[in-house]
Amino acid sequence: MNYDVVVVGGGPAGAIAAKYAAKNGASTLLIEEHANIGSPVQCTGLISTAALNECEIGAGNFVLAKMKGAFVYAPNCEELKVEGKDVKAYVIDRKIFDRALVESSLDAGADMLLKTRFTGIERGKISVISNGEKKEIQAGVVIGADGIQSSVGRAAGLGRCEKYLSGIQFEAPYAAKDPEFVEIFTGNTIAPGFFAWAVPFNGMARIGLAKNPGADPPLYYLEKLLKHPVVASRYRGSRTEHVLGGIPLGPPAKTTSNGVMLVGDAAGQVKPTSGGGIYMGAVCAKIAGEVAAKASRKEAVLNDYEKRWRGAVGRELAIGMRIHKSFGKLSDENLNEFISFMNNPKIREIITEYGDMDHPSVLLQKLIQSGDKKQLIKLLGVAFKTLF
Repeated sequence: MNYDVVVVGGGPAGAIAAKYAAKNGASTLLIEEHANIGSPVQCTGLISTAALNECEIGAGNFVLAKMKGAFVYAPNCEELKVEGKDVKAYVIDRKIFDRALVESSLDAGADMLLKTRFTGIERGKISVISNGEKKEIQAGVVIGADGIQSSVGRAAGLGRCEKYLSGIQFEAPYAAKDPEFVEIFTGNTIAPGFFAWAVPFNGMARIGLAKNPGADPPLYYLEKLLKHPVVASRYRGSRTEHVLGGIPLGPPAKTTSNGVMLVGDAAGQVKPTSGGGIYMGAVCAKIAGEVAAKASRKEAVLNDYEKRWRGAVGRELAIGMRIHKSFGKLSDENLNEFISFMNNPKIREIITEYGDMDHPSVLLQKLIQSGDKKQLIKLLGVAFKTLF
């Protein structure tokens, strides 16, 4: 087999990269190690309206619910209601969503192989095991969209992301206070360094958390979350779709090397404030696909991808990482103080007007312009983590 571009990984970033490589005239192959697209699911399935628009497949039958805001709970259980002017996010079925993205790439002209695992790369040839059989594929450019433990990145000698959070989630019957509002829970006793959530849909909710590396395992904190007064009053018992996963934060120093580029989770293109990767992954995947196609014809160099994706989302990632690091240093007392501060009607109005899941720097600027700068700087680490 001989292709201009081979994309490893059939998740959203991989599917979009394959689509854009094919659209730009490259013979393109998308390979996925699992037997089915969209499995296993390791995601809350909450995506912003901007992320859905960026994916270019419309609001299909994968949309389970629409979210207009969030209830944010301080460690002392004080509630902050954050409400947008319109729909801010969608709860989606990731299996159906991922399959729609792959179908879009196939419609654009890409080929696909399932049950095909990448095992190595040497001199423009990638080795795979496809349906139990060893094969070699000639590739002009290889795009690694193979997630947090990117085999492509390791084979190409590219560095790792700055930090990895560990997370856990399950689905269960849940009596949400308002089915159009996500519930966010802060505090070092249930999610040290990050936050916990309940994402409602159809009388159910995805209940989970992510936390800093080290300390106790995620299951330990999940049990604490289920005893939280708010969660305990709404959780109706039983668990399904129990998953463990990781969230990569902070891109490696380089995402290209010798005919290889990384995109999506493999490249750490994930919002450090929320752990969401679909919006940034989609933005970068389009660039990756286009540059890969042109590079296969010697019309571009891979470093063009590096420059363009960092120009597009690098600033937001850097600001988000600073916010994330600050947040990790806050005590529960700080969190209580901050959420109480955010309950000021003037501050809530600013959040409603300027809150954006994908561009927190805009809201940060408005908050700093409007209020007590010392208090905001002291507590900004949690400012955007508690939006959605």
